[in-house]
Amino acid sequence: MSSPTPTSARPHVVIIGSGFGGLFAAQRLGKADVDVTLIGKTTHHLFQPMLYQVATGIVAEGEIAPATRVVLRKQRNVTVLMGDVFQIDLTARTVTSRLLERVTVTPYDKLIIAAGADQSYFGNDHFAEYAPGMKTIDHALELRGRILGAFEQAELSDDPAERAKLLTFVVVGAGPTGVELAGQIAEMSDKTLKGTFRNIDPTEARVILLDAAPAVLPPFGEKLGRKAAARLEKMGVEIQLGAMVVDLDYDGLVVKEKDGSTRRIESQCKVWSAGVQASPLGKQLAEQSGVELDRAGRVKVLSDLTIPGHPEVFVVGDMMAVDGVPGVAQGAIQGGRYAADAIKAEQKGQTPDQRKPFSYYDKGSMATISRFSAVMQVPIPGTTKKFETEGYFAWLGWLALHLVYLVGFRNRLNTLLNWFFAFSTRGRSQLAVTEQQVYARTAIGALSALENKSVPEVEAEAAGADDSAAATESAKEPTGDAESTTTDADKASAAEAG
Repeated sequence: MSSPTPTSARPHVVIIGSGFGGLFAAQRLGKADVDVTLIGKTTHHLFQPMLYQVATGIVAEGEIAPATRVVLRKQRNVTVLMGDVFQIDLTARTVTSRLLERVTVTPYDKLIIAAGADQSYFGNDHFAEYAPGMKTIDHALELRGRILGAFEQAELSDDPAERAKLLTFVVVGAGPTGVELAGQIAEMSDKTLKGTFRNIDPTEARVILLDAAPAVLPPFGEKLGRKAAARLEKMGVEIQLGAMVVDLDYDGLVVKEKDGSTRRIESQCKVWSAGVQASPLGKQLAEQSGVELDRAGRVKVLSDLTIPGHPEVFVVGDMMAVDGVPGVAQGAIQGGRYAADAIKAEQKGQTPDQRKPFSYYDKGSMATISRFSAVMQVPIPGTTKKFETEGYFAWLGWLALHLVYLVGFRNRLNTLLNWFFAFSTRGRSQLAVTEQQVYARTAIGALSALENKSVPEVEAEAAGADDSAAATESAKEPTGDAESTTTDADKASAAEAG
């Protein structure tokens, strides 16, 4: 177990998470008189709003996930550590992280927690094996492999029922991610893959968008939701609302309707984008400080984004629950910057009780549907109204905004070139997949579960498997008595027949 400590006497700020909240907080502290340690469980900063484009072959993962160390290399007061933080001690003011078998304890004077959120399966975590979410690079690459792999398997099949199952793609969740993904799968099968197979017609692929909610894109309002739904349906996407997934396996899923009836959809390729669950670190904060959590596990922070009794601990991004602040990139960015500014102000003599409350500035919401089509909702300053539009203008706005927030000039340039190629020719340059991308996550999960078991448990399971195998072999091989009995019976039957 190691305990890295700053070499200077300056205040030590620890940031958990390298997402929008963590990265923008670290950048804001670049010239502050503090030492900063950023701990991330990945080596990169992920631009999550464009994950679906990785999953559908438009852009490469490196273009939306630059290395955190490279991004922050010019900030000499920032140290980047890789590790999964699994423990926070508010009394000792330490955080403990793990990288493989190496455990690291890092002390702090100020703490910014931006650990983000994971996919929520609403208590059905076993669904994850058959329907990956859209929260990580691993998810996107796995999904890309599953989508393209389904077409490859269908090309080899002679069974119409199996082909139909393989060419049915189900997206669970009609929020922005679900809408964007469903639209891109439909566009890829209808345009990019058209004419590339000989035994199947990719344009006949069936794309289903499912949600238990009564509308598409609920946060955007009824008008834009209807327009988004109309555009998806024009592309051939089947929208099934008021449908709750109650069971899910390798070959399909079971859906419960409003009237209580159930039906099954045969589909091998499924993706889950129906909900999020905040980092389990929030539960630790609640146990130690008494702070409340909402249903998604997010921390109900004070007006300055801290927790009761601990003005040195800030919670930002998808982990914070603040009225009027949606779980989008802008909420994390503004929260991270606010926490950094509060720390800098304290260095200049401001006390915690002098902090101004966090104020979120809503810059609007956008979601793409297909090439040349998107929806956009932007608040009108000084009023309670919002400017809403859809179509080509909204699509251009989406492209421009996402280019601005991509980290790194080279990433912006490469993304722009990939967009030009994809949107002008319908081609996609990132369609390479491997078997490991599809199955590695499941294999790693099984290995982790095995590692967490005690030696006696593993030995007992192995012994049970051996006993079962021995019993099976014994049942297959008849004993001498059995052979004698069978022979006698056969003789008797033959005698009766004679």
